[in-house]
Amino acid sequence: MSETIRIATLVDEDSVTTVTRAAYAKWVPVIGREPLPMKADHAAHIRDHRADLLLVDDEVAALVEIIQRHDDLLIENVAVAPAFQKRGYGRKMVAHAERLAAEAGFEAVRLFTNAKFEENIRLYKSLGYDVEREEAIADGILVHMVKAI
Repeated sequence: MSETIRIATLVDEDSVTTVTRAAYAKWVPVIGREPLPMKADHAAHIRDHRADLLLVDDEVAALVEIIQRHDDLLIENVAVAPAFQKRGYGRKMVAHAERLAAEAGFEAVRLFTNAKFEENIRLYKSLGYDVEREEAIADGILVHMVKAI
């Protein structure tokens, strides 16, 4: 079994959409709607920003979508295909994004998640992220997290 990380291209849009929708499906009953990444235009993200894929053999197992901003790197989406969850691939993709941030000279990585995604918040805290602020959104609370690089 080989693992490879590579930058996504527009050819990968369907895979990015499929993996993201499958990964986030478990949250629909928790918040009563599709989480934002399930509705995102992944082709636009691939075109305008960056998405990296973790391939196990030739199958997309996980991905991270990032945005380089003026003073930090934002992790917009981390998704692990359900068949590949609980293997550390989410952690691996977050670490990959942190390496990219360091290489680009950024001092911080930021991300956000829904306050009801307690499992994700615990994971990000275990990886060294701190809650920076909470933001009320139409139907919940968005938790903004940051990690110094």
